[in-house]
Amino acid sequence: MTVASKTVSDVIHSHLGVLTRAEKQLAESLLDNYPVSGLGSITTIAENAGVSTPTVVRMVQKLGFKGYPDFQAHLHLEVEATISNPIAKHDRWAQNAPGTHILNRFADAIMGNLRQTLTDLDTATFDSVAALLSDRKRGLYFVGGRITGALAEYFFTHMQVIRPATTLLSSNSSSWPQYVLNMNAGDILIIFDIRRYEQEMVSLATAARKRGAEIVVFTDQWGSPAAKLARHTFRVRIEAPSAWDSSVVTLFIVEALIEAVQNSTWDETKERMKTLEGLFEQTRLFRKPG
Repeated sequence: MTVASKTVSDVIHSHLGVLTRAEKQLAESLLDNYPVSGLGSITTIAENAGVSTPTVVRMVQKLGFKGYPDFQAHLHLEVEATISNPIAKHDRWAQNAPGTHILNRFADAIMGNLRQTLTDLDTATFDSVAALLSDRKRGLYFVGGRITGALAEYFFTHMQVIRPATTLLSSNSSSWPQYVLNMNAGDILIIFDIRRYEQEMVSLATAARKRGAEIVVFTDQWGSPAAKLARHTFRVRIEAPSAWDSSVVTLFIVEALIEAVQNSTWDETKERMKTLEGLFEQTRLFRKPG
């Protein structure tokens, strides 16, 4: 099997329909605290799931792995990938860099990310999120991390023009309880969190859910821990020939959502845009062309 483009979690989910009852019990146990739940001995994993060790062997082979050691080796690679620092990522790409220009290498990587993300993305999920964002009865809250905060702000800036009741959370996590205080049941919290996941995001998502908010998470193929609390998750491919992860495909999905929401509420959005242009004119914030 080829799992370079899929996580072990992806593989398990794609095989749930062909697993026996005992194997499904094992799969649910593995997914419950993924990937840590799969890093123990085969005996420990079987005991935690309440199944036999032969069930573990049969299931991992049914998933396409050569055996339990191969299954666990893939999990170890995933864990290593999610905690890689920028220096390690740069060195890994540099060791395998072909003799082509960086523009070509980068373009190839990004186009591969886009193809794989679109292959994995459920259009029903996209449409559901667009509908949630279009519902003006719901308040929208946006938050990102040290790097992804820029994506959260970009998304917020556009949605603020399209519709009212939009809020960008401060980068200072100590102020987040004040934002949660204003959340109502049915409001939407949009979280951006990629590998080297920020621990505070889980606490924020937990608090928001207790207030009745719906969670939407933008993350990578490995999945932020906050995704377990989400109603909808976008798992985006982010690897690039760089010390840094790529935001290109995440931004692609964000911009597609902006257009979907804008298009579905165009009459209201157009009026807001006209009003905003008038405000710009009053404040002479922008120069007119000509």
